Amino acid sequence: MRAVHHLTLPRALHPGAWWLWALGLAVAASRTRNPVLLVLILVVAGFVVAARRGDAPWANSYVAFLKLGLVVIGVRIVLQALLSTRSQGTTVLFTLPQVPLPDWANGVKLGGEVTAEALVTALYDGGQLAVMLCCIGAANALASPRRLLKSLPGALYEMGVACVVALTFAPQLVTDARRIRAARRLRGRTRGSFRTTAMPVLEGALDRSVELAAAMDSRGYGRTAHVPRRQRRITGATVLLGLLGILLGVYSLLTEAMAVPVAGAALAFGVLLATGAMAIGRQRVTRSRYRPDPWALPEWLVIGSGAVAAATMIAAAARGVEGLVLPGPLVVPVVPLLPVLGILAGLAPAVAAPPLTRRRELVPA
Repeated sequence: MRAVHHLTLPRALHPGAWWLWALGLAVAASRTRNPVLLVLILVVAGFVVAARRGDAPWANSYVAFLKLGLVVIGVRIVLQALLSTRSQGTTVLFTLPQVPLPDWANGVKLGGEVTAEALVTALYDGGQLAVMLCCIGAANALASPRRLLKSLPGALYEMGVACVVALTFAPQLVTDARRIRAARRLRGRTRGSFRTTAMPVLEGALDRSVELAAAMDSRGYGRTAHVPRRQRRITGATVLLGLLGILLGVYSLLTEAMAVPVAGAALAFGVLLATGAMAIGRQRVTRSRYRPDPWALPEWLVIGSGAVAAATMIAAAARGVEGLVLPGPLVVPVVPLLPVLGILAGLAPAVAAPPLTRRRELVPA
């Protein structure tokens, strides 16, 4: 019996698959304020990030978004404590000094009694937004923003330079923050004020993003072929209408502004319209790709896991499953089984996504 090294070829998953998976988890988080389900979504996203993140600078974005989520929760609780009224609950915890307001602000208070119901409600609302932000942070930690831009359809190449600045700003923010902290430690400074740390971080991240955009522009990124003006206008208008349909459908699904069938129909119509326009717009771009990112079975499995989580939560909300919306802030949350199973399906990328590093296994000969 002898050992043979079996090498599994690693590769980076398509960045679009990571973003669609993360958006699926964000949609699932938008359908509930149950703290147990929100924490479960957060754990699922964090586990996948820990299992499949690489060594790139943006791989630490998830921790930064976790801190941002804590800030969002803190701000939400403080505002609720300052502006809440007695009608939001009867369990008074403490009383703040109340500031008298003019007559035109009747019905609004600043300070006064703070109830437990108001603070718990603020905690749940802020936790929902924080989990959605962390899902976006998971996509930033797993997907390369530059590789995502390479996958943009031809009709959106003119937006590529602006997208570079937008998508690389958050990863560069994390990288510059680590660089500045390391430089301060080397100088023997363990503490720093917000002014001396935040401004260099923001300035450096924005400068690097603009430099990358300028480099892409100087190399002809988004160069287009000659196309009649009428075709360009029709393609642009169709893409815009399709994107508006997608935004309307996603907004309606997140906020329940429309019935689920109507929102789904608007989303499907927008996707079809935008896809058709982008396919036509590819004729305008004369550009070849070196080693394009593959789209294979792992990408479909990753997207499917996020879609299952989102669809399960949407179906549970439509059927009125008990536990998604708590009857009161001081009620012990009920854990529904179906949403839990749907959220756990989001763990599939931890196994289905290919590893980023070469793995050695001992196989008996």
